[in-house]
Amino acid sequence: MNKLIITAAITGAEVTREQQPHLPLTPEEIAEEALACYKAGASIIHVHARTPEGDPTQDIAVYRAIKQAIEEKCPVIIQPTTGGAVRNTAEQRMQPLTLNPEMATLSCGTCNFGEEVFMNSMPFMVGLAEEMLKRQIKPELEVFERGMIENAKALNKKGLLKAPMHFDLVLGVPGACPGTIEDLLYMVKQLPEGATWTVAGIGRYQLPLTTMAILLGGHVRVGFEDNIYFEKGVLARSNADFVKRIVTLSKTLGREIASVDETREMLGIKSI
Repeated sequence: MNKLIITAAITGAEVTREQQPHLPLTPEEIAEEALACYKAGASIIHVHARTPEGDPTQDIAVYRAIKQAIEEKCPVIIQPTTGGAVRNTAEQRMQPLTLNPEMATLSCGTCNFGEEVFMNSMPFMVGLAEEMLKRQIKPELEVFERGMIENAKALNKKGLLKAPMHFDLVLGVPGACPGTIEDLLYMVKQLPEGATWTVAGIGRYQLPLTTMAILLGGHVRVGFEDNIYFEKGVLARSNADFVKRIVTLSKTLGREIASVDETREMLGIKSI
């Protein structure tokens, strides 16, 4: 199998300091957490910006400060979100692309998200894909439901997505696709030939789904955005705790960890 790519989603838009006291909020805290995850084995850092008070923000100045702070500490691939929080406007969500990161997320459809709705119309998806193509940013195609894979295929047919396409299967979000092993197997079977994929299991789904991804030849995303507990009832001390566990598990199962440069090569970032 190819080496395992580990993405660390270290902040998210929903988790609070009250829920997870170790949640990084400021650019400096996020950069320190990124460094710890990089040293543990992560090659991609998925970024949601926060205000000092902890509120999610798509403010371009905050993303710029985060990007600069991380780049000063480690050579990871920085992957800002264009999903933001459900309350953000389309214009706010697209702002991080102006920083020309190597990667960014592209959510491939609309779904229920807890008690709210995560809106992604086809015109908005087309706009994101066009902007990423123009700026040579590698999209990570976020999929919360089966039909979103078809939306990604449609964007590919329009010539807006270049091969190899890279998917993030986000499973276990309340209101969207559950996070059982059967769901993961079904979703993987629907991906286009030659695509690479990562799985992000929400909450209790994180460990079983990332284990299956290691065995199936996929890749993994871990971190406070998706799960704050290291084991039942026990809060993780840092995002790096999750990365270290995956590294140990993957090596035990006979799969080595991809470096940052190997990740770039595997995802085709240099050839965009």
